[in-house]
Amino acid sequence: MDPNALSAQLSTETLHGSLTDPAISSMNLLNELIDDYPKAISMAAGRPYEEFFDVRLIHEYLDAYCDHLRRDRGLDDAAVTRTLFQYGTTKGVIADLIARNLAVDEDIEAAPESVVVTVGAQEAMFLVLRALRADERDVLLAPAPTYVGLTGAALLTDMPVRPVRSTANGIDPEDLVLQLKRAEEDGKRVRACYVTPNFANPTGTSMDVPARLRLLEVAAAHDILLLEDNAYGLLGTDRLPSLKSLDRSGTVVYIGSFAKTGMPGARVGYAVADQRVAGGGLLADQLSKLKGMLTVNTSPIAQAVIAGKLLLNDFSLVQANAREIAVYQRNLRLTLAALERGLGGRPGVGWNTPTGGFFVTVTVPFAVDDELLALAARDHGVLFTPMHHFYGGKGGFTQLRLSISLLTPDLIEEGVSRLTDLITAHLP
Repeated sequence: MDPNALSAQLSTETLHGSLTDPAISSMNLLNELIDDYPKAISMAAGRPYEEFFDVRLIHEYLDAYCDHLRRDRGLDDAAVTRTLFQYGTTKGVIADLIARNLAVDEDIEAAPESVVVTVGAQEAMFLVLRALRADERDVLLAPAPTYVGLTGAALLTDMPVRPVRSTANGIDPEDLVLQLKRAEEDGKRVRACYVTPNFANPTGTSMDVPARLRLLEVAAAHDILLLEDNAYGLLGTDRLPSLKSLDRSGTVVYIGSFAKTGMPGARVGYAVADQRVAGGGLLADQLSKLKGMLTVNTSPIAQAVIAGKLLLNDFSLVQANAREIAVYQRNLRLTLAALERGLGGRPGVGWNTPTGGFFVTVTVPFAVDDELLALAARDHGVLFTPMHHFYGGKGGFTQLRLSISLLTPDLIEEGVSRLTDLITAHLP
């Protein structure tokens, strides 16, 4: 076969359109800069703190889960071994333990059969959007800015995303009403609205309780689902009730992750989808069908590690992450204080003040693009994330996101100092 003919057949024009969308490749830029400038301080990566990682914990967690299988489920050694080594059920082998965790930490009453354990929250997003995208009329609403993983999942499922305005109080319920009206006028069917009410990625903002209740009211009145992503919800001191715990109309599909609170390397997430589907049981059952053809099941060994952590901490990830939460709170305080010392009072420069999570948003009076990021890495030795990546290239051109989760106090001080030099050099 002619190699040139094959190359033409495999041109980007003949592959899925998502592969050339900037949202798919935007985060690769950061990885490339980290490789090119290894000495640059990264205030870009939203990764959990690493000081408390310990390989011995993996063995402790596995042992705790195996003990649970013997003691509480009455399995013999052969059945315990089979549980870890064989394919597990598509919905997951620890759904009941996740349900107990949700009851303890979030006051969410979830039946185990409504839980689908996924390969990270990313798969949960993909499954939900794939299930909801029935034809070309269907669209998703999401805050602007929004998590790039959601944008990517929407691209892969051919689900168009329409933006909803965000404020310092999170997604704006009244603009949601307006966007629902506009979608109807355009002949579109809004299936759901994605929302991160707690310490959102990328902004770090949270919704107050009245806004949460109003959002639930709007969703119920317009017969749409809310896709609640709560990856950071436990990582703060002034925690507010999740949408799912407040939901009385069955409008919330809850997307959870153990990446920030369990173990990122385990790649375990889940969806709680307890909505009834006419003629099809629960929405969770439909998601399970899709998962069976996508990843078959989530690694039972990875699930066992997460289960062991839950079992050893009385099903409370708040309790299990007490040290980490203290570090994130410290790092937030140090970052905000360093910004104030270095940039306080500078015209046009400002930042928000989250009370939890990993992120701070900084606003400046000049363009923050990928060229500035490359210059920051090369000349100032600091990395951040330009916010335009979270707007799909349609906003956020004078903002940057700082991640505070992975750094020590010394690195925060030096990182903000380098950022201060960069910003000061570009002030008009």
